[in-house]
Amino acid sequence: MRLNQHSNVTTRSKGFFLNSICIASYVFFMLLILFPETSFSQEIKKDSVKRPKIGLVLSGGGAKGFAHIGVLKVLEEAGIKIDYIGGTSMGSVIGGLYASGYNASQIDSIFKKTNFDDLINDYIPRSSKNFYGKKNDELYAIVLPFSNFRVGIPEALSKGMYNYNLLSSLTRNVRHVRDFNKLPTPFLCIGTNIETGEEVLLNKGNLVQAMMASAAFPSLFTPVEIDGNLLVDGGVVNNYPIKEVRNLGADIIIGVDVQDDLMKRKNLKNATRILVQITNLQSIDKMKNKIKDTDVYIKPDIRDYGVISFDKGEEIIRKGEEAAFAVYEKIKSLVNEDNFYKKPKLKVATDTLKIEKINSDPLDNYTREYIRGKLRFKPGSTITYDDLKTGINNLNATQNFSTISYCLQPNGEKDDLDLVLKENPTQTFLKLGLHYDGLYKSAVLLNLTHKKTFLKNDVTSLDIILGDNFRYDLNYYVENGFNISFGFRSRLSQFNRNVTTSLSGLIAENQNLNLINVDFMDLSNQAYFQTIFVQKFLMGGGLEYKYLKINSPTLSNAENIIDKSNYFSAFAYLKYDSLDDKYYPSSGLYFSTDLQTYLASSDYTNKFKPFSIAKAELAVVRPLFRKATIKVGADAGFNIGSDSVPFFDFILGGYGYNKINNFNYFYGYDFLSIAGNSFIKADIALDYEIFKKNHISLSANFANLGDDIFSSVDWVSMPKYTGYAVGYGLETIIGPIEIKQSWSPEMSKSFTWFSIGFQF
Repeated sequence: MRLNQHSNVTTRSKGFFLNSICIASYVFFMLLILFPETSFSQEIKKDSVKRPKIGLVLSGGGAKGFAHIGVLKVLEEAGIKIDYIGGTSMGSVIGGLYASGYNASQIDSIFKKTNFDDLINDYIPRSSKNFYGKKNDELYAIVLPFSNFRVGIPEALSKGMYNYNLLSSLTRNVRHVRDFNKLPTPFLCIGTNIETGEEVLLNKGNLVQAMMASAAFPSLFTPVEIDGNLLVDGGVVNNYPIKEVRNLGADIIIGVDVQDDLMKRKNLKNATRILVQITNLQSIDKMKNKIKDTDVYIKPDIRDYGVISFDKGEEIIRKGEEAAFAVYEKIKSLVNEDNFYKKPKLKVATDTLKIEKINSDPLDNYTREYIRGKLRFKPGSTITYDDLKTGINNLNATQNFSTISYCLQPNGEKDDLDLVLKENPTQTFLKLGLHYDGLYKSAVLLNLTHKKTFLKNDVTSLDIILGDNFRYDLNYYVENGFNISFGFRSRLSQFNRNVTTSLSGLIAENQNLNLINVDFMDLSNQAYFQTIFVQKFLMGGGLEYKYLKINSPTLSNAENIIDKSNYFSAFAYLKYDSLDDKYYPSSGLYFSTDLQTYLASSDYTNKFKPFSIAKAELAVVRPLFRKATIKVGADAGFNIGSDSVPFFDFILGGYGYNKINNFNYFYGYDFLSIAGNSFIKADIALDYEIFKKNHISLSANFANLGDDIFSSVDWVSMPKYTGYAVGYGLETIIGPIEIKQSWSPEMSKSFTWFSIGFQF
């Protein structure tokens, strides 16, 4: 009975087992029919045909490295997925961008928008300089280090901050990645230890700093310090890091070689080519074996281009495409329809940064407040990358630091800004300038500038101006960032010239006398304070002592003296200046307003009564079309209270001189030839750069000027004074050289003015 029961159970079990197999087979059969490309079959395919890992090696070659972009375009068109990237010099820059997520078309767009003249010259926007810095940078033709009564040689190397700022913004998506193997595509680059000559593998740390070190071409860019090593261009020791990319795990190497072959004697005509030749002496021989080890070797034909042929970028990119298409069959053999890859465009992260902390080591000569004042943002600020770039440019513009670098460290959902600053060891400079104009005549400028004379953050500057009229300008300034800054200025100005009789106060005595020859001397001493207002405006005020002496050899009195008085006054000002150039701006806005109250005088003329002078100036510059700009401006000023001192009237006429007191330019009239205690003026100028650094200009100005013109509606009437000018200007190392022909319909003669050099 039990046996039978057991037999029945066994029989039922077998039946159930057979039925289960049939059902499973049926389900599996139906799945094969309905879903022939199941994940199961894909796994079989993947296991049977494993995709090889592809490494890309990009050599250095300066501007020739643009060819890498053309090659990347073709690789993407072929469907190649790059698994590892290694680069040197320009290869490290393009490779680093590609590894951070950009595709070839995006990199192409980036390089087309980049101004490589600015990059090489490490361009510092004028807007990054404070008002004191703008003044100093627009006076001197030559700046030389000066120490122990010896003149040094200026440092010709660029810190590369333009490039650093650009790459920092471009790599914002991966700004917190410190292991380059964790980038979207694993990456490495090569640097050279300039002290030992050893190769340095860069695969960790700050990506931007690594790319900068690998591309620090000797004699063009300063070395970059990383982990105590002073690094320059990796091309000196390893311009084609194939071994390093294989070590990452690459099965197949695609290599792009853009380095120069050795040049013949007739082609070694400049320092850049000689340095490239020295760099290539070793790498050319090493390349022979590296080429043999390259599975797909791409050598663009770029013999007709140099390492600084950045203006030929589009042509070089096409050469890269042509070279890649020449081996297209080899490239296509690395991919099939199952592993075809199309790299997507990188979605660039937000431009906004929330800065939690600003970290920097203590400095000997500059305070933390000074650094933050230059950055123009504080811990806890929300900024953009443009704000960050502006702040770093402000620091760079001071020329107080020989090294500037930074990185952004994660701090929760915010960033900490880590700054590395090394102070410039040179603290004293000798500066030189030349100038000529029709008012002050010829002048040679000698300047001595010293930093940290008495306090941190201070600078002392003394201008001695030798020539037809001796002058000097002494400045001492302490800059305290967002806190109150203060300074002292002493200035002597003098000239001899036929000027309006208003400057002498003699109009009432002789109605037939329009001009009078005077010896004019103005000695002014100011103590002032100032601060940055809403991070854009310069606001300040102070006290002034002025000694004014005016005499004329044409007068009949014994001493020939018109005025010999001391004046004491208080003043305040508000200024804004975003013009991109003082002499030939293409964009920007300038605004200035001043109020000065004369409180007391030694009163040589016995006519002094307290009075005030208010004035304002506005100028807007905009581009019209390529290389053409328009500048529209307006000035106004008036006397408040007594008009007892005509020597401080608004005096117009001439062009090209350094403006002091209430002197101002006016086309169509001779130097300082029309005057009044109030005025309003409008001007317009068109400038066209006919070819590089050569300008032609058309200008017009209109004014109402006289005594108390704002007390009636006379100031809005048709202009009483008009003038026009046509000019030519040339930008030179000593400053602009200009000639202007001016005329006015109210005048019987025209005037030709020459101005040479920066205005001082």
